[in-house]
Amino acid sequence: MIIDLHTQVWSNLDQLGREVAQRTREKLTERWGQFDGSPASHEEAMSCVDGALVFGFRSDRLGAQVPNEFIAEFVARDPKCRAGIAGIDPMGEDATDQFEAAIGMGFVGVTVSPASQGFHPVHSEAMCIYERCVAAGVPLFVTLGDPLASSAMLEFGRPAMWDEVARTFPQLPIVINQLGHPWIDETLLLLGKHENVFADISGVSARPWQLYNALLNALGFQVMDKLLFGSGFPRETPAKTIETLYTINSFSHGTHLPSIPRSLIRGIIERDSLARLGIEASVQRAAAPADATSSKPQSSTSDVSAVRLNGH
Repeated sequence: MIIDLHTQVWSNLDQLGREVAQRTREKLTERWGQFDGSPASHEEAMSCVDGALVFGFRSDRLGAQVPNEFIAEFVARDPKCRAGIAGIDPMGEDATDQFEAAIGMGFVGVTVSPASQGFHPVHSEAMCIYERCVAAGVPLFVTLGDPLASSAMLEFGRPAMWDEVARTFPQLPIVINQLGHPWIDETLLLLGKHENVFADISGVSARPWQLYNALLNALGFQVMDKLLFGSGFPRETPAKTIETLYTINSFSHGTHLPSIPRSLIRGIIERDSLARLGIEASVQRAAAPADATSSKPQSSTSDVSAVRLNGH
């Protein structure tokens, strides 16, 4: 089973906020080439994986909002292969209402971005959201932003700032996107320290040399089992990310550089991330043929089909 833990969709770039939208448009051909975050593009890109988590985004500070209602509608078109992660701004006056509405719509997690939303990870308002995540049994995803708005508060993006959160809420699964780039070793240290802190490789997969070194360091920190698969679509596709992972040892060919065991690379790609994060999934692989003896597809716990929360 392959789950892409970090994907985004939007109806137009302006939903990312004027500043981010402008910077993204400037980088389209320079860095990403074709850059399409439309639902149709998402459907095409996810054809090679069993399922995907789709992120909303909200930052009142940046004037950005990919509405949770938009994400919920997109997920509802194919609930066998998609689940929503609600974009919550803890600094919003209606943060609690945002959270309750998202849970009511069936979202299976929450995402925040301290740098883009302008808050210290242990701000009292944010801690209230984490407490609600624990009560609802949903994981928390932490993003930095790519590209970063010039007004983003980078000092709030450091992974080490989540140490106090993890100590306060040890039962809360926390996923740090992009391996906590640019503080990757800081993230790896955090993964080794806390049982329920994880990181995905989205973003870093677009920089193979950085990814190669990050995986070597993860081996040294003995936290390879805490790394989860994510592409960061549309900035990268899952197919390209998988290709990058399986060819990452090309850097060591013909040299004295160490290589990463292929079994560990495969572990990242095929890890049961939903189970690791406390998300229960009863799924059917969309691409799998139906059993010849039945007109109905057979259910399987190794594929992604109706994603639901553990105990909800």
